[in-house]
Amino acid sequence: MFIKPEEQRTRERVLAVVSEHGPVTASEVGRLLGLTPAAVRRHLDTLADQSAVTEHDPTTGTRGRGRPARAYVVSDTGHGSLPTDYEGLATEALRYLAAAGGDEAVRDFARERMSGLEQRYAGRLADAGHEPAARVDALVEAMSEDGFAASARPVGSGSLAGIQLCQGHCPVGHVAEQFPAFCDAETDAISRLLGVHVQRLATLAGGAHVCTTFVPRTPQPPGTPRLSTSLNQVTPTHEGAPR
Repeated sequence: MFIKPEEQRTRERVLAVVSEHGPVTASEVGRLLGLTPAAVRRHLDTLADQSAVTEHDPTTGTRGRGRPARAYVVSDTGHGSLPTDYEGLATEALRYLAAAGGDEAVRDFARERMSGLEQRYAGRLADAGHEPAARVDALVEAMSEDGFAASARPVGSGSLAGIQLCQGHCPVGHVAEQFPAFCDAETDAISRLLGVHVQRLATLAGGAHVCTTFVPRTPQPPGTPRLSTSLNQVTPTHEGAPR
């Protein structure tokens, strides 16, 4: 169902007021926002249907005659939709870790974090077999389910033939902007999962519009030069990339 932008903004304001002042009635919300109680009740009913707010049932106090006005509080689901500062907290924690334990401590943490994803993805890639394209497809599917907006497409020719793995979103992008160790740990994990030496060509954290990783179709022997001067042949893109 289409929701007008102004309706959505008003609903968000109602939720914010319930979060700040709850338990709060429709009349009280209306007074704070300059809205009629009827308009507020309509938004509260929708928020209740979405499990964003819940009716507050006081267990103390004396009730007067008749049914008391319904008061609302924000539910756990509603709190999840309100603005948070998890990224700011994570960044501060990592700065403290770097100051206390050095850059290596941050790298250890990044590797530990990626190890969980790597373990979860390993089984799915094993089921995909040994063919590189099939393994990349399995990785794309797994990463997309985790919010990476991944895709893949064949690129290059001859010795540069391979697959371009793209990630249109990074769940820890703002943190990675300040701590590239997270990008490095992710690249290493992709290499291990695919069984080939991959090369990261661009990252969201580095200012690109998409993270781009080159995956060779065949394992490269030790000493193979890194792809560095061939960006004109393997150009990062995210437009219409088939999986």
